[in-house]
Amino acid sequence: MYLKTKIGKSTSDYWDSIQKLKDEIEQADAIVIGAGVGLSASAGLEYSGKRFYDNFADFAKKYGLQDMYSAGFYPFETLEEYWAYWSRHIWLNRYQPSVGQPYKDLLSLVKNKDYFVLTTNVDHCFQKAGFDKHRLFYTQGDYGLWQCLKACHPVTYDNEEQVKKMISEQKDMKIPTELIPHCPHCGSPMTMNLRIDGTFVQDEGWYTASNRYYEFLKRHENLHILFLELGVGYNTPVIIKYPFWNMTANNKNAVYACVNNQELYCPEEIQKQSICIQADIGKVIHDFRV
Repeated sequence: MYLKTKIGKSTSDYWDSIQKLKDEIEQADAIVIGAGVGLSASAGLEYSGKRFYDNFADFAKKYGLQDMYSAGFYPFETLEEYWAYWSRHIWLNRYQPSVGQPYKDLLSLVKNKDYFVLTTNVDHCFQKAGFDKHRLFYTQGDYGLWQCLKACHPVTYDNEEQVKKMISEQKDMKIPTELIPHCPHCGSPMTMNLRIDGTFVQDEGWYTASNRYYEFLKRHENLHILFLELGVGYNTPVIIKYPFWNMTANNKNAVYACVNNQELYCPEEIQKQSICIQADIGKVIHDFRV
């Protein structure tokens, strides 16, 4: 088990770390970006506060909901109401917003490098920013995809056109009954393609992206590789954080870098191979140019 050391901070430490990380990005043979919700939050995709109440005031008033994350788990009374909520959520976080500046700035830093992105985010921001879709692995799903509620077959379905109709035709927090999506195979209701439980559908695209990711790691094994973790918390650390620690520990040429606005920890076993910066991700990427 890793021993975690809390990372302190000072102004001089911050700028020293910025320079070290900038050097690593320039010198690494390859970069693996591991991105969590903190990156999208830095880009303006907040799930609570004003952004939530501006778009879901009616749901907040009726059910006492306080943020989009917890609202996604609420047991709405009808499917008409369920899809009224989710269509707004999807439109707001997947189709409507322009991509935030941190994503654009990040691409400018790595576009000429041999990179790959592993992310638990489901908002499509990497592709909107212009990242190569063949270098992306969305492990937890995509707001733009639906699947059978019973996972009766391993196929997902694009939802943009249906979501547009739900947005335009909903009234009193409900969509018309005829717009409720159903599985074309078994007739069960459709649901979001999000990893919430054991029914999550890993379709052909998911497995293709997974294979590309592990092939990328294999090609660069034991080379100078930068594992760049951005905004990853402890909700699902086994997907990005712990594997990054392990791969750094097993490769003397690897460097682990973590940028997070929350509390930082670094395993003592890889401390000499690590760069940890506790600050807003957008600010850090901007400060690379100073």
